[in-house]
Amino acid sequence: MNYTTIELILFFALITLGTIITRALPFIIFPEKKEIPKYVKYLADVLPFTIIGLLVIYCLKDISFISYPHALPEFISILVILGLHLWRKNTLLSIGGGTILYMILIQYIFK
Repeated sequence: MNYTTIELILFFALITLGTIITRALPFIIFPEKKEIPKYVKYLADVLPFTIIGLLVIYCLKDISFISYPHALPEFISILVILGLHLWRKNTLLSIGGGTILYMILIQYIFK
């Protein structure tokens, strides 16, 4: 489907506006001198771990133990992620290293 220049400009303008609103809204709703409600503080503490758990479950939901490669790339990558995180305590290194290893495993080792 081809879009006109006006449609593309409008599309990107709306995406930009939506991004700006979602970035600025917390600062508008909760200014620096205003007390943040307890439930918002609770959600800020709990949601990051919940989202990571949900992503892990989503990523592992379709693995098969019956067919080749018997979930080996996933489990090797998980072990490397855990090892890197315990060793360096660096989330970016852990996730990046695990992702790179997983891509190497599925592209070159477990074809």
